[in-house]
Amino acid sequence: MSTSWLPIPPNSDFTLSNIPFGIFSTPNTPPRPATAIGASLIDLHTFTSASGFGALPEFHPHLHVFQDSGSTLNAFAALGQPIHNLVRSYLQEVLTADGKYAHILQTQPELQKLVIKPLDSVTMCLPLAIGDYSDFYAGRVHAFNVGCLFRGRDNALQKNYEQLPVGYHGRASSVVVSGTEMRRPWGQTAEGVFEKCRKLDLELEIAAFVARGNGLGESVSTKEAGERIFGFVLMNDWSARDIQSFEYVPLGPFTSKSFATTISPWVVLPSALTPFLTAPLPRISSIPLHPYLTEEAAKTVYDISLTVALNSHPITRTSSKNLLWSFNQMLAHHAITGCNLRTGDLLGSGTISGEGDGEAGCLLEATQGGKKVVRLGDEVERAWLEDGDEVVITGYCGNGDGRVGWGECRGVVVPAREL
Repeated sequence: MSTSWLPIPPNSDFTLSNIPFGIFSTPNTPPRPATAIGASLIDLHTFTSASGFGALPEFHPHLHVFQDSGSTLNAFAALGQPIHNLVRSYLQEVLTADGKYAHILQTQPELQKLVIKPLDSVTMCLPLAIGDYSDFYAGRVHAFNVGCLFRGRDNALQKNYEQLPVGYHGRASSVVVSGTEMRRPWGQTAEGVFEKCRKLDLELEIAAFVARGNGLGESVSTKEAGERIFGFVLMNDWSARDIQSFEYVPLGPFTSKSFATTISPWVVLPSALTPFLTAPLPRISSIPLHPYLTEEAAKTVYDISLTVALNSHPITRTSSKNLLWSFNQMLAHHAITGCNLRTGDLLGSGTISGEGDGEAGCLLEATQGGKKVVRLGDEVERAWLEDGDEVVITGYCGNGDGRVGWGECRGVVVPAREL
């Protein structure tokens, strides 16, 4: 990989191999699109206005997506993967030291002053306007572990688990960007009991944004589904386990899952993650998949190194390869009845856990439903999240100049409001 003329700190998630997209603001700048490189951000609104894409004529009909429609990435996402990849490759060349597009920015010190900003000097915003959010249950290790807690090993997985990607509809309005405080919810936890949540939990997930949707009544093949994904973010789908246990029968979780979902601000494109594709978990069932869920490729999920830190103490290290279903299959299943997905829709993987010690993707698993504790240093322990706790999810693939990551998905628990 070539080197950038901008400094890239060691172990940076934002190398030339990445080029993610996000939305930022400052006290004097309204939300606008950007990409990240090293410890810096490139303001794509100003870059576009200053003819930064002058050497990319194929993108000229679409310049408005970084100018007139710049408060979210929806307009850019809707252009589709060929344009996303074209822009990503162009920006890689612009940011490469002494490359063929050095005249665009590297040799323009006055323009650099306008478009380059330190990452720690800006506020990151939600990258897209999210119309709908659906959360799946594709992490089989997590599904099995939780099933064991509630139904025993013999009945841990339901009969449908390996036949279709199980999912439910979440709440898009409460999806928030990294750094947003997470307020402890109130709810009913038993008959006649209404109280502050006592069993507050985190969930380690990754999620995909839809680039181009499908019409009402139209289905999408797994191959087409892969072409309709804009990119990926890290996600913490906060959960109120005591509220959930009382409300979820018979229709599933509702208020216990709708109060907050945190995502990382940078969207990493599928093309940046292609080198890290690997095989999903093998199916155990002897019943073949229906054709609409089959995939030609053997490598359909990503091997992303994921870490959860609680109050700066790592409590989970695992990989996103611990998925039974790919996002292509999730999207294809979502649309098989003719459900019309739209640009900006968010699809969550479900909690990702590995089989080893320290690989649980939530406290429900790590503490076996609160029967054990997770130790944070010598004298501090947790069964569930307490007020003031900070949860930080990180994830990356590769190393050195080939590292691709997301930065942080961060949230702090604040006390419930007094009612």
